[in-house]
Amino acid sequence: MAKPIIEIKNMTKSYELGGETVHALQEVSLQINEGDFISIIGPSGSGKSTFMNMIGCLDKPDSGEYLLDGKNVASMKDNELASIRNVKIGFIFQNFNLLNKLSAIENVELPLVYRGMGVKDRRETAYSSLEMVGLNGRQHHLPTQLSGGQQQRVAIARALAGKPSVLLADEPTGALDSKTSKEVLELLKELNKNGHIIILITHDLEVAREAKRIVRIHDGQLYENGGDWFELAGIHQDGPKEYQRQ
Repeated sequence: MAKPIIEIKNMTKSYELGGETVHALQEVSLQINEGDFISIIGPSGSGKSTFMNMIGCLDKPDSGEYLLDGKNVASMKDNELASIRNVKIGFIFQNFNLLNKLSAIENVELPLVYRGMGVKDRRETAYSSLEMVGLNGRQHHLPTQLSGGQQQRVAIARALAGKPSVLLADEPTGALDSKTSKEVLELLKELNKNGHIIILITHDLEVAREAKRIVRIHDGQLYENGGDWFELAGIHQDGPKEYQRQ
C-alpha cells in the first residue's frame, strides 16, 4: 500500500470580504500518497486557490489538520512553514515567476541560495536540473531569450533544484499554446514516474484528465470517487487509459 505523504482532515478556511463571510473551504479532507499525480479542478471562486495556498504552506486553516510526512503543518510557526516550503514543496506557476535580469541557471539557483548552499554545489545542481527538463545549451539565456515553453521548463527546473518530494503546479499550462502545454504535461508525467508527487491545480478539464486522480472543488467542498460530474465529463475514475490499473 502506498504511503500517505499529505493527509488533510476536516480543513476549513473563511475570509471576510466586503462585509460578508466567504467560506472558502468547508470541512475538506484529502489524502495524497507516494507516487500520486492528482489534479484539483474547479472554476474561479471555487476555493481551489485557497486550497492550493494551504497545501503549499502559504496560509493556515481556521480548523482541521494538515499532516505532511506525519507532521502537523496547521500548527507550525511561520519560520517552520518557510522551511517546509523551501525543502518539501517545489512551486510551478502559470506565469513562470522568473527574474528577467537573471539567466536560466541563475533563476534555478535562487532557492539553493536561500538554503545557503555553496556556489559550486548549487551551480552543479542547477545544471543537472536544467538537463533534466531538456534545456541543455540554454543555461545562460535570459528569460526574454526563451520561448514560453522554455521559460516554464526553467521554472520546473527551479522547482526541482531543491529535490522536493512534492511539486505543486498552479495552472502550469495556462500561459502556453496547446502544443507546448502537451509537452509540459508530458514532462510532469515523466517526473511523476521518477518519484515526484505532482499536485496540479487547473480550471481546464483536458489538463485535469492527464492526472492519475481527479478531484473537483466546488463551493469550498471536494468531490472524488464517481458521481454525475465525472460521468458527464467522460472521466474514468482511474484517470486516462495509460494510467488505469491493470
